[in-house]
Amino acid sequence: MSNDPKQTSMHGAICYLEIPAVDPKRSAQFYHDVFGWSIRHHHDGSLAFDDNTATSRQVSGTWVTGRPPLDTIGIVISIMVDDAEETVRKIVQYGGEIVRPLGFNPQERIAWFRDPGGNILGIYQEP
Repeated sequence: MSNDPKQTSMHGAICYLEIPAVDPKRSAQFYHDVFGWSIRHHHDGSLAFDDNTATSRQVSGTWVTGRPPLDTIGIVISIMVDDAEETVRKIVQYGGEIVRPLGFNPQERIAWFRDPGGNILGIYQEP
């Protein structure tokens, strides 16, 4: 294992997500409005996203239909946010639901939410 901060390899980085959606347009709008993700269209008309991080789009993906949502807690994928309270407000405003509020884990600034497709994900604010 290398702890060299100069290492530039992306090997092992999470880079692509396929997110189940009932209505991909609604889900795309939700993630754009809440997290600022850039939405783009594939040549076949399906919707894709880039996360717009300062490190130049490290995660991208698409919304897929015909798959069940990730609605059972197992692995929880969390999205980094600058302001957890503001993000919780936006999640509710744009059609999501908070399923574990901020403060359930006092050591961390995290909350879990259900998106319009029924998937449960988390938000995380660095201390």
